[in-house]
Amino acid sequence: MRIQLLPSTFDANGQATLEQRLTCFLIDDCVAVDGGSIAIALNDEQRERVRDIIVTHPHMDHIASLPIFIDDLYTTLKEPMRIHATQEVIDLLERDVFNWNVYPRFSELQNDYGPVMEYVPILLDQTFRIAHLRVRAVAVNHIVPTIGLIVSDERVSVAFSSDTAETAEFWDVVNVQPHLEALLIEASFPN
Repeated sequence: MRIQLLPSTFDANGQATLEQRLTCFLIDDCVAVDGGSIAIALNDEQRERVRDIIVTHPHMDHIASLPIFIDDLYTTLKEPMRIHATQEVIDLLERDVFNWNVYPRFSELQNDYGPVMEYVPILLDQTFRIAHLRVRAVAVNHIVPTIGLIVSDERVSVAFSSDTAETAEFWDVVNVQPHLEALLIEASFPN
């Protein structure tokens, strides 16, 4: 499993810096965890492949460029962008972001190929599939509804805690996972 931390800041020459203000991880170049920097950091090949985005919670550093990403691809999407989130987070995204005031409600729009965005509700503590991955969402302790994730490709499993304070339940689930590896994030940004 390849996990890349997408850069969120760039210097005056357009080079990625190590400063991280937004959160977005890319798994195997096709599934994103959060969308903080998704619109500004994917390369062209990744933009063509990413159609599944898991939103752990609706804070701006985790969703900042998500609407821009969908807007940029709007006319070319041949399948809908799938936003995976708990129903609580979906409701907050619809109320606060995709509300026709901040951004269009893309879940109601179509291009020449069909729908451009759809929500896929996540149920807590149940394993589900996204692309070639098995994912389990576990509630974590944050000031808004937030999930941590355990992601597996059948060979290795990794855990994303998301933003959290003390959260025994998440670590209890993590500690019994087979094939769980320490998360090594690729932080070498392309020039």
